[in-house]
Amino acid sequence: MNKKTISTILLIIFLISIGLTIANTFLNDTNTIENQTGTITIKNKTIPYENAGKCVEVIDGNTIQVYGIGKVQLTQIGSPNSNATKYVSDKCLGKTVYLNIDDEKPKDNYGRTLAIVYTDTEDINKELLENNLAKVSYFEPSEFKKGEV
Repeated sequence: MNKKTISTILLIIFLISIGLTIANTFLNDTNTIENQTGTITIKNKTIPYENAGKCVEVIDGNTIQVYGIGKVQLTQIGSPNSNATKYVSDKCLGKTVYLNIDDEKPKDNYGRTLAIVYTDTEDINKELLENNLAKVSYFEPSEFKKGEV
């Protein structure tokens, strides 16, 4: 092989190494704490959660995508209005969310996890209802009482 060919091969190897290093940096999610249980305190109230992870997508005003968990349907939240999606995006997207999963019915008919969703500072389900961004949508069985979000 001549020097030009060797130089080209080394350059390609170098560029691939740089590309893999950059990709690893972006894919290494150190803020995700999925599949852990615990408690958080919001407004002086200790709240248990059964799973947590980073919200990577807001699908609509009552459905989010959580890294390591999948699609999450905010339990008891129905008919979200057009401002609900923006609200949920502002509060959840790119942040760690904590899920109190419905023990009686952990998944809906579409395979989404049913849960009350919390951030470090808010009960998202409750805020959607209190701010008239959505209406209560209740289905049994559920560990939560109607309107208890």
